[in-house]
Amino acid sequence: MELRWVDSDGVQERDLTELTALRSRSDGYLWLDIPVWSDEVERLLAEEFCFHPMAITESRERNHVPRVHVYPDHLFIVIHAPEIGKAGHVHYLELDSFVGKDFLVTVHGPLNPVVPLDVALRETRQVTGRMESGRLRPNSPFGLMYAIVSTIIRGQEALVADLARQVGLLEQRVMASAAEDPQLFLAELFTARHELLTIRTMATQGGEIYQRAITLTSFAPPAGMKSMADLLDQYKRVSRISQSQLDFLMGVTEFYRAQTDTKMTIAAERLAVIAAVTLPVTAISSVVGMNVIVNDHTHWVLLSILLVVMAVMSGLLLRWAKRQGWW
Repeated sequence: MELRWVDSDGVQERDLTELTALRSRSDGYLWLDIPVWSDEVERLLAEEFCFHPMAITESRERNHVPRVHVYPDHLFIVIHAPEIGKAGHVHYLELDSFVGKDFLVTVHGPLNPVVPLDVALRETRQVTGRMESGRLRPNSPFGLMYAIVSTIIRGQEALVADLARQVGLLEQRVMASAAEDPQLFLAELFTARHELLTIRTMATQGGEIYQRAITLTSFAPPAGMKSMADLLDQYKRVSRISQSQLDFLMGVTEFYRAQTDTKMTIAAERLAVIAAVTLPVTAISSVVGMNVIVNDHTHWVLLSILLVVMAVMSGLLLRWAKRQGWW
């Protein structure tokens, strides 16, 4: 656990034993960041902060959707940040926040074993670095929460921008009619779609959570309410941008599928021509051939007539297929 005290002089790292004393001060606020859950963490949240057991349970366990609980003197908010993994899998990096008038407690939710802890701490460490350098001076826990969540949203925007670049390259390949393995290319299209859809889902759900928090919160200062309203606006913007990219990607996918379907239709028409030309000829040769070409001798006159008939039939069938527009 990392304990920091934030006041007019900036941010200071403090020992965890000072937590009770810091909570009694009114000249600043504290920030407790909890990277990994433990029994000590659970005891601290229950005894020192007296958080609701339901909120503590949801901090300990993985949440697959964002949550918000509004209490008389603090908020409990669960949001997610995306992390692109292998084969297009998107990991959910959970961040649970308890926000009060004079404290912010951030709990990093359970992680997939393949995700390094440093990845989950990326946004909070960025904010810490900005505070320590003096570039960021949030004057309330709501201001600090705003800085952390804004950093998460900027990360989502960056991922959408990168996916937009990938979708543009996919569109170029489709428009150029490049020779592609259909299965691999469709896998690329649907991987991009899955990643965009996941980011849009996170942004939409995050916006809903902050909309609910704004509606129910009564203890937050006006600046805190304004910060949450701006976070709501940021989430809505990311959701709309992601949706527009999904619509564009759907158009690229439909165009590629139309190209592929057209190729299959042309191939089927050509196969139909081949079948129409060869089927009557095959039938004649199968029935008559055994009576014209035999083991003892060959009826050359009949064989010649048969070959001419077969050639004429093939020509007539090809002409008919041409008139039908099959080739």
